[in-house]
Amino acid sequence: MFTAFRIVLSFLILSILSCSTSSDKANAPTASSGDSKAASQSEVPTANSEEAKKKVILFGDSITAGYGLEEKEAYPHRLQMMIDDADLSYQIVNAGISGETTAAGLSRINWILKQPVDVFVLELGGNDALRGVDPEETYRNLSGICAAVQAKYPQAKILLTGMEAPPNLGEKYTSAFRKVYQRVAKEKQVALMPFLLESVGGVPELNQKDRIHPTAKGHAIVAKNVWKYLLPLLQQ
Repeated sequence: MFTAFRIVLSFLILSILSCSTSSDKANAPTASSGDSKAASQSEVPTANSEEAKKKVILFGDSITAGYGLEEKEAYPHRLQMMIDDADLSYQIVNAGISGETTAAGLSRINWILKQPVDVFVLELGGNDALRGVDPEETYRNLSGICAAVQAKYPQAKILLTGMEAPPNLGEKYTSAFRKVYQRVAKEKQVALMPFLLESVGGVPELNQKDRIHPTAKGHAIVAKNVWKYLLPLLQQ
């Protein structure tokens, strides 16, 4: 159970997820891209020198898109470096779009699945909480995204990363929202990372001037945290 302090800090973090324009959602991600500008380009990653590598799709919002940072500073790029250092034949594909909700994610998942998927990291839900979306709707959308991946690529591994709801919505809502991730992970039998921004959210020196967006150092910690859950999937 997260402490009340962590939940308050999480609320501050959640506000980053509403900063995109509607055009962001209409655009598509590109391979190994770490910032919101790259994430808004409109083509599926095409075949290149990396095409023989297995694909790790990072499907998320502005955090995954690397809002406010250079590509090399965001956690997706850092994960790619970790993969390369571990001599694993995987390529990161950044499918993060600022402002993405679970409903928007569900609407574009089939488009994303036009490319090969070996490992799928699902980082969505923060915008739902910010808008006070019914947790049951968030559950259905996250579950639907997992189901779509599993139907198209049965052998693909899935990692679901959790987020917290703002405390002003009440304990009943925050508790129900938290349980959504646990429920989806259990029912869909996917790996669960309880909180994406563990040890980063609310730490001044790890966030940009707005105290919301992680700095390069913050993203470095996020990358290390995600790596703990991602590496076992890559090694299976």
